Amino acid sequence: MKKTDVILFTGLIGSIIFSNFAGFEKKLDNIEHEVLRMHILANSDAEYDQNLKLKVRDRLLENSDVIFGGCESLEEMKVKANENLSEINDIVLEVIHENGYNYTAQTQLVNMEFDTREYGDITMPSGKYDALRVTIGEAEGHNWWCVMYPPLCIPAAEKVESDEKTAEDYFDAEELDIMKNPEKYEVRFKCVEMFKELKSKIKKIA
Repeated sequence: MKKTDVILFTGLIGSIIFSNFAGFEKKLDNIEHEVLRMHILANSDAEYDQNLKLKVRDRLLENSDVIFGGCESLEEMKVKANENLSEINDIVLEVIHENGYNYTAQTQLVNMEFDTREYGDITMPSGKYDALRVTIGEAEGHNWWCVMYPPLCIPAAEKVESDEKTAEDYFDAEELDIMKNPEKYEVRFKCVEMFKELKSKIKKIA
């Protein structure tokens, strides 16, 4: 094979690999931008603080219709969450005081980095997601999280199948496959991670 043929063949293979990689990265980007997460950080890892965190979670989920009622899209939910930050924080403080604590609390709508997390049979890939973030006291304990949009936050007594049915209403087939079968995409996940690190280094140099 001639040298020019080798170069052309190598370029063709490279373009195919890049095309597949870029398509996968786009799917991950879509997942990140189609989700609003809730993130509650406990005061500490002491049992009583972790229990308090779960009580805050339960109260917020009980009031989700009041907080987010009438929202039919992700953008509407983010707007309403931002408008109701003070009211949401009041609910958090109410639970804290009812349980005999005087911790402070802070509620924000943020865009933050998440590691890969499993939720039922769904694995949310690592990345930067919009989140309703609630911090209790010193916020040095383990967190609890769920997906507010699509509405996958459900009472613990309900079955995981409900999560799957809801997810299927909001994500396309390829996105669902990535979230339900992440082991199939381990190499691609690693490539995306390396590519992001490379872009970050290039930005620092520029």
